[in-house]
Amino acid sequence: MDTTPTVLLKPGEADRILGGHPWIYDGSILRITRPPENGEVVQIKDHRQRLLGVGFYNGHSRIRVRVMAPDRVEIDRDFFRQRIGAALALRKRHMPNATSHRVVNAEGDLLSGLIVDRYEDVLVVQTTSLGMDQRKGMIVPVLQELLSPRAILERNDIASRKFEGMDEAQGVLAGNAPESLQAKLNGLVFNIPASGGHKTGLYLDQQSNYESVSRWAKDGQVLDCFSFLGGFALHALRAGAKSVMALDQSEEAIAAAKSNAEANGLGDRLQCEATNVFDWLKAQTTTGPSERVLPKFDLIVLDPPSFTRNRAAVGDALRGYKEIHLRALRLLKPGGVLATFCCSHHVDARLFEEVIMAAAYDCRRVLRRIATYSQSLDHPILPSIPETEYLKGYAYELAR
Repeated sequence: MDTTPTVLLKPGEADRILGGHPWIYDGSILRITRPPENGEVVQIKDHRQRLLGVGFYNGHSRIRVRVMAPDRVEIDRDFFRQRIGAALALRKRHMPNATSHRVVNAEGDLLSGLIVDRYEDVLVVQTTSLGMDQRKGMIVPVLQELLSPRAILERNDIASRKFEGMDEAQGVLAGNAPESLQAKLNGLVFNIPASGGHKTGLYLDQQSNYESVSRWAKDGQVLDCFSFLGGFALHALRAGAKSVMALDQSEEAIAAAKSNAEANGLGDRLQCEATNVFDWLKAQTTTGPSERVLPKFDLIVLDPPSFTRNRAAVGDALRGYKEIHLRALRLLKPGGVLATFCCSHHVDARLFEEVIMAAAYDCRRVLRRIATYSQSLDHPILPSIPETEYLKGYAYELAR
């Protein structure tokens, strides 16, 4: 006799699940046959008792169930071996030369709540759901089997874990902790500060964009705003930029960017400044009554962290995006290129471009769009799960 708890959905709530979205909210649930333990596997059915799949239940979370499979399957070590193996095959097909990349991208790889990043021979794991966190004992041996890493680290210091009823955690899950992390992106070496950097260490989702944007840098003066460890800056230098000014508010990040430039033989053309980017741009574009701003740069890159984590803050975020674009456009030479990115899921591509166009209108600039960017292919996008598409970007040439 099957004693698995069954979560029955309200009429009309099954369509989104059938379409591939793995999140079931409390308000979508009609009833549950027996109270599940948090993290326990449940089966999901529609109001007519038709099976929709199995997933992890968590009464602490707004997302009460995360669907793992559309069939009645065991969520065991073989399950994780198959799913992680499929994720690796995807990377080998689309990014065959990448030695640092995202191995598992949660919903994008049908493993909601699990992120695994590869930094050469070290893996960094994040478990953002209780069900996944409870199954690290299954996941870690599979990662060892498939990738033979020198070490597997846990980087669960993200605030969102509290919404799943979990504490923050960092440590070593397997192997010996390395003194530092290193990544090779497009042939350039990046050493990651001891504190671990952002996300699991580095913005791996920009890997393909670093290379693409650098094509506009040759023989030019480049401004890299929100530079972090120097991803765009170093690629621009390698592509032949005359000089690059890198800005970031973190002194540790700026020191690491300088060190990375020197390690790649590119330090002689890089200037770095630890500063508030908004303040720096304002200082460079503030003039007196009879003065005008002299454009200085042939390529400007804007790659800020997310300005909003929820819909309520979208208005403030849009004002922030408009401000930095308005200032940056005043510093861009005629014929120069602005490459700009937004990583907030709550600001979609259309809204992001509307803000850019509003800034261009206010400072009397006409822009010609020359490229559109998205996240690297190791961060798969499933159109049925809008949350998997968060990074968007554009390159514009200043027509006048």
